[in-house]
Amino acid sequence: MAVCARLCGVGPARGCRRRQQRRGPAETAAADSEADTDPEEERIEAGPARCSLLELPPELLVEIFASLPGTDLPSLAQVCSRFRRILHTDTIWRRRCREVLHRYRHILGLWQPDIGPYGGLLNVVVDGLFIIGWMYLPPHDPHVGDPMRFKPLFRIHLMERKSATVECMYGHKGPHNGHIQIVKRDEFSTKCNQTDHHRMSGGRQEEFRTWLREEWGRTLEDIFHEHMQELILMKFIYTSQYDNCLTYRRIYLPPSHPDDLIKPGLFKGTYGSHGLEIVMLSFHGSRARGTKITGDPNIPAGQQTVEIDLQRRIQLPDVENLRNFNELSRIVLEVREQVRQEQEAGEGAAPPREPSAKAADGPPAKDGKEPGGGAEAAEQSASSGQGQPFVLPVGVSSRNEDYPRTCRLCFYGTGLIAGHGFTSPERTPGVFVLFDEDRFGFLWLELKSFSLYSRVQATFQNAAAPSPQAFDEMLRNIQSLTS
Repeated sequence: MAVCARLCGVGPARGCRRRQQRRGPAETAAADSEADTDPEEERIEAGPARCSLLELPPELLVEIFASLPGTDLPSLAQVCSRFRRILHTDTIWRRRCREVLHRYRHILGLWQPDIGPYGGLLNVVVDGLFIIGWMYLPPHDPHVGDPMRFKPLFRIHLMERKSATVECMYGHKGPHNGHIQIVKRDEFSTKCNQTDHHRMSGGRQEEFRTWLREEWGRTLEDIFHEHMQELILMKFIYTSQYDNCLTYRRIYLPPSHPDDLIKPGLFKGTYGSHGLEIVMLSFHGSRARGTKITGDPNIPAGQQTVEIDLQRRIQLPDVENLRNFNELSRIVLEVREQVRQEQEAGEGAAPPREPSAKAADGPPAKDGKEPGGGAEAAEQSASSGQGQPFVLPVGVSSRNEDYPRTCRLCFYGTGLIAGHGFTSPERTPGVFVLFDEDRFGFLWLELKSFSLYSRVQATFQNAAAPSPQAFDEMLRNIQSLTS
């Protein structure tokens, strides 16, 4: 009887189907009137009620849901709020990326689109039932401290087992048919199959006005600078021709080291009439580099916009003298001349001489050399409890006047300038100004211009470089594309 109970799953009021099938009606009635004295069966039949899925622990539900076909998951999410919450567990979707959409698992992370000199920043993430490619955009000029903006460019449905639906999200008519091609591990391309969805009933004029409001947060009539109007119109004409048919190349976030001056990463920066651009700050021994992730017709994306010599500290003059541009220029040019002489002497020359009192601050180290850069220099400044007063010299322009009036440290650096079309590029002297952990500036001496940079406050997954060598190779690759 106990074996039959396990096979049939019946209770004491019903008896055993197997025994009922062998008996006649009279025997069955007599058997039903007798008490079942099998203690094993009594224990089984008197056990607890069947367990509901809702009573299972979350980790077990995650395992169950991860093994189901993707087409079942939307219906499962509608059963109850608990199922819906569990279906947003990253573990389920990471597994689906590996098993269901194995061909797309390599596109998670950060990418730079090939949009001529303009570049861009794409973050591909798992979001609910989709893999979505979000284009990250700087805030509207000149509000460099505002958060980043973002819009979806494509999405992949996590539903089918062996195939996936790719949708283009570009334009204003909703999702439509698209295609993604994996070129190689660190490169992929997107294609829109219905570019008519990108068009507007009002034609190119309406499309331009809409783009201008999204890109700049204003109308063309609000922009009085004629050169800036030309740059904006040029960017619209150039970028809109791609129709979301783009090639993307992987980029990594810079590795961090304990002796870095500040935490490396992505920053938004002001670039005059070009508006706000995204720059990656990375540290390489005694130097720091700012590489453009987005660019412009003069200095395209991928190029090294600024380089900072962390061994050449600059002591700013007092506030009154700092307002005099010629005084600041004299200090910076003195350091540049020293650099030039050392370069001419070649490698293996004697250590750099101690700069003048106005060109470097802080006592010399015990070995007679300058105090080291990076965290050591920042620690010395912080321990002294004194920052350096900072104001822009008269005649220096800045898109954003809301910069801090006290800085922690200043260093000699060079900035890259060029003519339109990246013609005649040259590195010119300037001053790197560190305000705090999340803000720095660069004063372009030759341009009499000041750029303010603010950290991108966003967390990016799947963006770490596998090694320092891989990061350096990535920098060389994106620079070579626009050299």
